[in-house]
Amino acid sequence: MAYGRRELEREATLADIEALPEGVVGEIIEGALYAHAQPRAGHMDFIGALIAELRGPFQRGVGGPGGWWIQLEPGIQLEGSPEFIPDLGGWRKERVPRLPSGSWTLAPDWACEILSPSTRAYDLRIKRPFYARIGVQHLWFIDLDSRTLTVSRLYEGRWLELGTHGEEDVIRAAPFEDLELRLGELWPLIEGRGDR
Repeated sequence: MAYGRRELEREATLADIEALPEGVVGEIIEGALYAHAQPRAGHMDFIGALIAELRGPFQRGVGGPGGWWIQLEPGIQLEGSPEFIPDLGGWRKERVPRLPSGSWTLAPDWACEILSPSTRAYDLRIKRPFYARIGVQHLWFIDLDSRTLTVSRLYEGRWLELGTHGEEDVIRAAPFEDLELRLGELWPLIEGRGDR
């Protein structure tokens, strides 16, 4: 099966996502359907480790300031964009006091994507500018192959790169500066390369 943009003669709908075969996930960005392989073990392990680090201090307020909803692969439905799914998304509770009962209908304040061989170009060329257009304020890109975290902030409609950090680094990264992250502790021990 070919991954990437699916050519349709109309705008994609949620029914197109539901019709994808097992093992294939989809998103709709500005009317176009994009299909990708389901994440593999290294991808999911890293997401699990990162969400565990962030949820306590930032969602629950344990050892940190609280004030956030941190969600794993949240389905987001904005007007004009039937569904897109960041690997992780975060919303400030001052904007969203309660979890929605269905899909999220507001752009996240923070999004995190795990780059992989099958999604790298898509995340960089399609999702990065899309996130800027919809007003996501903070964006993290995790590259499992190079073991780096790139942190960006939206400034005047463009991404301002705040830094690229490696697995040896101990950092405080926007918007979660209250937490010291030891990146080397988050990376999974992956046999071989790639995750999708």
